[in-house]
Amino acid sequence: MAICELGRFSRNEAHMIVGLLESEGIPAVAFDASTSIAEGSWLLIPVRVMVDEDDVEDARRLLADLPNK
Repeated sequence: MAICELGRFSRNEAHMIVGLLESEGIPAVAFDASTSIAEGSWLLIPVRVMVDEDDVEDARRLLADLPNK
């Protein structure tokens, strides 16, 4: 099992994406969210959303199906 980066997002967006993926049965984790808060730059440092390499294509399809604002 290896994890790979799905994308980099704002802190809040990353946590919403993790929740969406997990609700669809795709385990996901947000990396760097706590670091950006600790450094006082939580609006500047993107948060990486990571998934298992076997799930990355399904996760990308799920995100692609979301409506764009």
